Amino acid sequence: MIDARIAGAEEVPRCLRIRWTVFVEEQGVPPSMEVDEHDRAASTVHVLGLWRGVPAGAARLVMPGGGAARIGRVAVVDGARGHGLGSRMVALLEAEARRRGAREIILWSQLRARTFWQARGYAARGAEFLDAGIPHVEMRKEL
Repeated sequence: MIDARIAGAEEVPRCLRIRWTVFVEEQGVPPSMEVDEHDRAASTVHVLGLWRGVPAGAARLVMPGGGAARIGRVAVVDGARGHGLGSRMVALLEAEARRRGAREIILWSQLRARTFWQARGYAARGAEFLDAGIPHVEMRKEL
């Protein structure tokens, strides 16, 4: 069973812990790059994903302005991958972006996740680049 919800302030530390597990411990992202100023901004929307009732996924939505939103830090712990949790979190963030007036979503996808995003209507733009030593590509979707 999967579920996703917008995280309350008391649940944001759980979201950050899930991201730490996936990005820092599993993928080797430098700890100094994992948490940033957006995580503390009141306008940032954090989503907590649940797999069998246990926190197992996290993602965030940043609204920098100009009609575009940014989805980022999408993370699902190893044992919960492949069951639709990431899709559920993304759908929730897309709905929230629309509700807040966004006309487009921009994200940086790890190359290994590119097909995940393409299956949800995102298209790559521009050249591949490294972020935290991991190959990425920018992707966009009109809402």
